[in-house]
Amino acid sequence: MIRDMIYDESYIPLKLKELAFLMDVPKEDRGELKEVMDALVEDGSVVCTARGKYIRPENRNLEGLFTRHPRGFGFVTVPGEPEDIFVPAEYVGDAFHKDQVIVKVTGSQSASDRRPEGKIIKIVSHGIKSLAGTFMESGHFGFVIPDDPRCGTDIYIPKKYMAGARSEEKVVVRLRTYGEDGKKPEGEVEKILGHRNDPGTEIAAIEVTYGLEERFSKAVRRQAGSLDQTINADQVLRENNKRADFRNLLTVTIDGEDARDLDDAITIRREGEGYVLGVHIADVSEYVTEGTPLDQEALERGTSVYFPDRVIPMLPRALSNGICSLNAGEDRLALSCVMTIDKKGAVIDHRITESLIHVDRRMSYTGVQAILDALGDPSLPMHPEGDREEIREMCSLMAEAAGALKESRRRRGSIDFDFPESKILVDEKGHPTEIHPYARNTATDLIEDFMLLANQTVAEDYFWQELPFLYRTHEEPDEDKIRKLNTFIHNFGRYMKTGREHFHPKEIQKLLLSLAGEPEEALISRLALRSMKRAKYTTDNLGHFALSTSYYTHFTSPIRRYPDLQIHRIIKENLHGRLNGKRISHYEEVLPEVAAQCSSRERNAQDAEREVIRLLKTIYMADYIGKEFEGVISGVTGWGLYVELDNTVEGLVPIHALLDDYYIFDEENYRLIGEDTGRTFVLGQKVDVIVAAADPVTRKIDFVLKEWKEAMTWQSQKE
Repeated sequence: MIRDMIYDESYIPLKLKELAFLMDVPKEDRGELKEVMDALVEDGSVVCTARGKYIRPENRNLEGLFTRHPRGFGFVTVPGEPEDIFVPAEYVGDAFHKDQVIVKVTGSQSASDRRPEGKIIKIVSHGIKSLAGTFMESGHFGFVIPDDPRCGTDIYIPKKYMAGARSEEKVVVRLRTYGEDGKKPEGEVEKILGHRNDPGTEIAAIEVTYGLEERFSKAVRRQAGSLDQTINADQVLRENNKRADFRNLLTVTIDGEDARDLDDAITIRREGEGYVLGVHIADVSEYVTEGTPLDQEALERGTSVYFPDRVIPMLPRALSNGICSLNAGEDRLALSCVMTIDKKGAVIDHRITESLIHVDRRMSYTGVQAILDALGDPSLPMHPEGDREEIREMCSLMAEAAGALKESRRRRGSIDFDFPESKILVDEKGHPTEIHPYARNTATDLIEDFMLLANQTVAEDYFWQELPFLYRTHEEPDEDKIRKLNTFIHNFGRYMKTGREHFHPKEIQKLLLSLAGEPEEALISRLALRSMKRAKYTTDNLGHFALSTSYYTHFTSPIRRYPDLQIHRIIKENLHGRLNGKRISHYEEVLPEVAAQCSSRERNAQDAEREVIRLLKTIYMADYIGKEFEGVISGVTGWGLYVELDNTVEGLVPIHALLDDYYIFDEENYRLIGEDTGRTFVLGQKVDVIVAAADPVTRKIDFVLKEWKEAMTWQSQKE
């Protein structure tokens, strides 16, 4: 009866009181009616609006961010909604990429796909004010081809707005119109970046495309410049008697040789059969207070962005490389998580406190690894960083403790995807000179082990205090993706237990461990990774699937990540007893928006970093046209084979370049099969290739198989 009335157009929308009146429900029975309506909301049959009206799900008008696909359709991301809303191309209207829009939910894509589908009915505001692209002159006007294909159309530039730009130059265009009523968008050239073939120009254009700004505003620079770069330890401890003094402890930082923003330091000592591990994090929130220009800018940026030749920092260098950096030989303010760990790697006690530390030695991953190697093999020379006995003992103890932590994570089912990252070296002009896999070792792993533990410990502490907080969430994979993965691995005689209510990460872990050294290791590992969801920031503690932990946050990098800075404020207010009802309400109000902003900016930074790496790889490989390489098939699609070289560069062997047969894509088993010969190409298979083309503009690299070298026209492509 109630469901029928809700789905009757004449009764939409309804408040509970109106529904009770129409159904003649007595006042004393309205609580029962409310329970029925809550159940309908819970199962998704009905939606309750902010004003308390019940409506059908497909009758909602929602506001969100529109992301356009190059093929014309798009998605609207609405805060609080579990799924993006799909918008078919015919219902996009005049919406431009990154517009804030009102979308009317009209239904679902299909019976099997429950993703909501909608129609954009209003543009609230335009998100892109300027964009980067390639200028082309055409008589008495010009046009700009946007670097971001999601913009969907060229930008018309009247002659009076060309600002002297010439064809093939990269420019920044300020949009004057956005293509309403079927017209092309119109713009004005704001800045000429340079010729498009210059790496520096291309990277500058990527920064514009992804909304990255290296320079800080005057207000931010003024605030940063006003900060005292020295610490009076006696005064600090006198003014804050809750701040622990750890300056007497042997303290080190361990980072890459070229790191400048040192935000974590380590202390460790043995206690019984276990350890007392101190993870000391720069107390950035002491200098970046809520609501100030520095804080607003940090939230807008969300994260630091790392390119091979530069960093676009979240905070000005006066903080990131100065007073907040845990530089050796300097007293520094920190927020410390001191954990007592038993011999099995379990935290049996902990303390979170403000602290004052003094770093005795800045160490490097290379140096720590060399010290550990020399301790294991006395015939090896001792690295200069290991010149003191206490440093050597500390390194040995850290490795021992990290081993216990790693084994503890293995027992609970934590997943370790170990795919090589790219290390790209560039010259003074920004041209790539060398590309190779980033080397991981025991030293890099042990710091990661310590940071993971601190993040987990802090998250668990604040979850049980039931205070507003930001968590790092990684949800379970979708059931259908795990089912497909399980079906595929059956072809290799492997299986996972998937029939339970919750899929456990230990199943993925056991699968990956069983593949070590097997020919299909790369193939199945990549498919397992692709089945995972993307991690994000949330105010609800939903756990971290890949780490197999119920509690996780980001606490250890406040110099370069805003979520860490945000929770440092909450922790410090709590330590000082200032989290009263008013402050709790404040955080409950602002944290959802902070979580959404930080998740969005993280994705944006990752996309920009990947784009720069793709650019530099194509520039690098353009010098190797016609050269032979050995690689591994890393992807199989209907349009060809992706092959990854030992140096991490990936390129495509187009399907039309497989000359000995007509190949059919077997999607279920990720392979190409020759129709007549039966020849098969699968993920993980080794192949020899020739570099046929490398285009920095499209960021595409094409290979041909070595066996068909003579038949291909790669030489003409080079010329």
